[in-house]
Amino acid sequence: MRPEAAIYIIRKGLGLVLLLAGPPLLVGLAVGLLISVFQAATQIQEMTLSFIPKIIAVFIVIMILIPWMIKIMNSFTTDLIMNFHLFLR
Repeated sequence: MRPEAAIYIIRKGLGLVLLLAGPPLLVGLAVGLLISVFQAATQIQEMTLSFIPKIIAVFIVIMILIPWMIKIMNSFTTDLIMNFHLFLR
């Protein structure tokens, strides 16, 4: 395998990881920020108050986006398999 092919595969794979992990992470960040503002305003310092809503929000986002995520991963895998002969040159 040529170094260019390996770099291409790694670059596409890392881009795919960022694309798929971005929405749940951003939702977790937004929910965490809102809860932190709420805790600061009400002076409630309960540790579990920040974890449960973030877990639920990230789970909901993943459940909503899972068909899109599978489609993107399937496309990447199909591209790798179809162009396998090009990568081995």
